[in-house]
Amino acid sequence: MLLFSIMRVLTFFTFRPDTISFADAIPSFLMGMRYDLRWVSILLAPLLIAGSFPLLSPFRSLKSRRFWIFYLVVMSSFLLFFYGADFGHFDYVETRLNASALNFIEDFTISMRMLWQSYPLFWIFLLLSVLIWLLYRYFHRTHKKVDYSNEAPYKPMRTVWLIVLLIFGIAGSNPAKPLMWKDAFKLGDNFKAYLALNPLENFFTTLRFRKPFADDGGAKGQFELMKHLLQLPENTANLNFQRNERFQQPAKKMNVVLVLCESFSMYKTSLSGNPLNTTPYFQQLTNEGLFFERCFSPSFGTARAVFSLITGIPDVQLSKFSTRNPEALNQHTIINSFNGYEKFYFIGGNSEFNNFKGLLVNNVAGLHLYEEGMYQSPKFNVWGISDKNLFKEANRILTEQQQPFFSIIQTADNHRPFIIPEEDRSFVDSKLIDETELKKFGFDSQKEYEASLYFDYCLQQFMENAKKQSWYNNTLFVFIGDHGVKGNASAFYPDAWTNERLSDEHVPLLFYSPAFIKPEKRSEVVSQVDVLPTIAGLLNQPFTNTTIGRDVLRKGGGKDFAFIIHHDEGKIGIVNNDYYYILNMNLQKDTLVPVHFNSPLLTASNYIKIKQQMAEQTIALYESSRWMLLNNQKGRIKP
Repeated sequence: MLLFSIMRVLTFFTFRPDTISFADAIPSFLMGMRYDLRWVSILLAPLLIAGSFPLLSPFRSLKSRRFWIFYLVVMSSFLLFFYGADFGHFDYVETRLNASALNFIEDFTISMRMLWQSYPLFWIFLLLSVLIWLLYRYFHRTHKKVDYSNEAPYKPMRTVWLIVLLIFGIAGSNPAKPLMWKDAFKLGDNFKAYLALNPLENFFTTLRFRKPFADDGGAKGQFELMKHLLQLPENTANLNFQRNERFQQPAKKMNVVLVLCESFSMYKTSLSGNPLNTTPYFQQLTNEGLFFERCFSPSFGTARAVFSLITGIPDVQLSKFSTRNPEALNQHTIINSFNGYEKFYFIGGNSEFNNFKGLLVNNVAGLHLYEEGMYQSPKFNVWGISDKNLFKEANRILTEQQQPFFSIIQTADNHRPFIIPEEDRSFVDSKLIDETELKKFGFDSQKEYEASLYFDYCLQQFMENAKKQSWYNNTLFVFIGDHGVKGNASAFYPDAWTNERLSDEHVPLLFYSPAFIKPEKRSEVVSQVDVLPTIAGLLNQPFTNTTIGRDVLRKGGGKDFAFIIHHDEGKIGIVNNDYYYILNMNLQKDTLVPVHFNSPLLTASNYIKIKQQMAEQTIALYESSRWMLLNNQKGRIKP
């Protein structure tokens, strides 16, 4: 209990928002003690119950003593590991350790390499080892202090009363109405709720969210509103989202190069007016292309981004990536509409990570997947070859093609461990920024800042090399971030970006082809799921659309909105050109915030009206996306 309390205090002072004082958090500490008592009781119950029998008593034989000391050391080590992992998880995504962490256990080797290259794991494990040894000595010493040679006679009723107390401890209150995981969220604030919960409670409770669930009734009930949002014909049958898009003009047989840019957070780029100017070359490209400054990914996480981009469905499954769910891997994708095209996917590392390979190979017909071990360039770090070499390899392979191609390139170096190849170090070594300036303009460290500079440098190398190739002038380049990154965006955007974590999803989107597209800057809200329909629309490529995405350049293509989900916090919402609506499913609490410094003023009357309208849209998009995860199979599509 003491160790649990110390960790909770450390969590509070390390991660607390400025708006919450220690006095505000007292209810969280009190409720947290009840959750802690539950897990202490669970771990001590075997010792009390089994140890009450003379044969298994730790005071009757040497073997029993050793066994129970071993049990206590193992259980204590288990707790220490959980709390250590929880602390790192809270630092990374600002939520308690939950079942989503199993996504990375499934890729244990790669995940451990990333952690090893990003954090001082040797010293962390050394510290844990010392603590475990000290615990062993502690249990051994306390056992010796018991004078079992003069032990009082065994009293069965004492054991019974202790078991009753354990039952109340495990219940956390009256066993008839035990303390529940969701009770923490009645504290009315996510941080207060996570402070109250301990990582064991949060992890084992959220395991149930790892199985996909599609409620046909929920989606059916929302279909009339979805018809309006997606501009479907009035006579469309229920749950039929299929739209067969055709064009009067013939298809343009242009190549497509779609670059999925790792952690390409808008507020950290030059495009937001950030004076650290990390992306000067990309800004130059946006001045020459069709640029959307209000694009949002549906969620945080590369695996979810790849799924949403390929399928057009926000990955709304909680606690497990849909790329990891066999039930969600059979998906229709607009990429297959590009008949006569060679299909390529380039990733610098192992495509088995997060099962990208399963999603891509199962659904993109005739895909040529290039990954670690298939390139001439050497492996650089845990993510495979460097981004510069990835672009170089892709350029080489695409130049060899005789047919039109549709290619996706997935970058990785703008991510922990933020390592830059020695051959390119000179590019960033002279760009040292004061830590105060870094924090002020959204960066956590010098290494993260350098990684952003390096991505821009790699992109410049790629485009300058591509300009020398015969296929360049007949190619549509598309650049989009897989997701944003949390942080302080207050220097550039309204409070919603920082306080409501819109910065997690706000990414640049650029369509670039100087010979084909006129330069234009667009400010309406679009989504990552809109990318493939818009590419097809630009090239007059007939396609069948079955999900949420829309051609944002087509007149009447739908409303300007983007659905957003924060899985770990249990939040869903929708952002449009003026406001961001957020519904906390755990708290059953919603709010509406402006997304422009000059958003229309919210009065008492229109606040309720707008919030209700956006709430209905949010629920409709969420329920429909849940249904689509398991009902967008290729075999369901009718010609």
